[in-house]
Amino acid sequence: MLLRPLLAAAALTLLGGACVATSAPADSVTANVATPGAFHGYGFDQCLAPTQRAMDVWLRQSPYLAVGIYISGASRACRVQPNLTPTWVTTQLRNGWKLLPITLGPQASCNPRFPRYGHDARISADPGTNGRYAKARRQGASEADKAVAAAKALGLSPGSTLWYDLEGFDATNHGCRYSAMAFLSAWTRQLHGLDYVSGVYSSAGSGIWMLDQARVKTPTAYHLPDQIWIARWDGQANTSTTYISDAGWQPGGRMKQYVGGHNERYGGVTINIDRDYLSLGAPKAPVESHCGGVPVDFADYPRVTDASDPVLVRALQCLLAEQKAYAGRVSGKLGTRTLASMNAWQKAHDLRVLPYWSRRAWMTLLATGQQPVLKVGSTGRSVRDLQRALNAATTGTNLPVTGIFATRTDAALSAWQSAVSLRVSGVANPGTWAALASGQRP
Repeated sequence: MLLRPLLAAAALTLLGGACVATSAPADSVTANVATPGAFHGYGFDQCLAPTQRAMDVWLRQSPYLAVGIYISGASRACRVQPNLTPTWVTTQLRNGWKLLPITLGPQASCNPRFPRYGHDARISADPGTNGRYAKARRQGASEADKAVAAAKALGLSPGSTLWYDLEGFDATNHGCRYSAMAFLSAWTRQLHGLDYVSGVYSSAGSGIWMLDQARVKTPTAYHLPDQIWIARWDGQANTSTTYISDAGWQPGGRMKQYVGGHNERYGGVTINIDRDYLSLGAPKAPVESHCGGVPVDFADYPRVTDASDPVLVRALQCLLAEQKAYAGRVSGKLGTRTLASMNAWQKAHDLRVLPYWSRRAWMTLLATGQQPVLKVGSTGRSVRDLQRALNAATTGTNLPVTGIFATRTDAALSAWQSAVSLRVSGVANPGTWAALASGQRP
């Protein structure tokens, strides 16, 4: 993850530096959600935590919704973090980012690239009198304590996953391998005792292979991490690798770094990143209820006339009522009062005032409300609003209204963006919402 030389801050657009704050606001730990939680989508990791402006631009323009941040470890390249403060953490979580806090401390005893600074420790390869690598275990527990202290200082709540970065090493070296395994076992055990989730990042052919071998051959001998982060630069945005079996940490316990260091640019902001794909947990969207149980989720939102299905009319009445644009009964009948509300809505939203409800009118209604930035991995009511609006925008879209932004929603949004001459990003940003809310159709 950090094998490439640290680039100068001047070479990275909008990246800078300052020390990590040593204390957080009193309520920051309880105020912030645990991260990353259940998330299936795209992320990136970079040595320096980006500036707030860079994060805001990439939130609106990039496909990524998760970001790796180095919070502790004496062997990490970015010991001085310009922007990483409790306020930065809280702001990203509030904006919807999923954070991946990383520790890079002692490395495998046979890794020739470490110690990085000459005085940072390696994992002890001393097996001890009983062959249990007690020194390595003490090191692992100590790194977990330091990581939790750093996490709490930044406001990263219990329940968050803390990732240990174990760089690639010679896994055929017996002492090197088993001392690293003992170290990671203690890391996991200590994190569990401190109410954090254990994650391990490593190369597919060394650290991840080692963990999988332990899972298969000696499943009770070690405390295994809850989640694994596979470094395998095969260009495939999935969590597969031929180095381990498909059974391990499945479903919902894997992520993969699938492209190594390179520059990407969104909205004029360039950052040198690794690309990641996350498949963690089982994302869910809260259950919704409208007007006491009126169905409002449809695969299509056709024109509404006095001859339309009452189910569709009731949905229209209900949604207008939720916007305080209709005060009548949700009857399923297109009466005078409903027509008056329809006409008032059309006029207020610069639509032609018609005696029926058009697809464009549906779009303006369905896209009204909260309009956060949404992309692959987003969940919640606003995702349902987006899915409904896309079903209204184009005949035959037929998106399931799940509240979970996954592959089909990404494809439907990208297709609609292309059809109405917007930049095809697969991201529902302010420009996308404005176009939906104005009823733009192919």
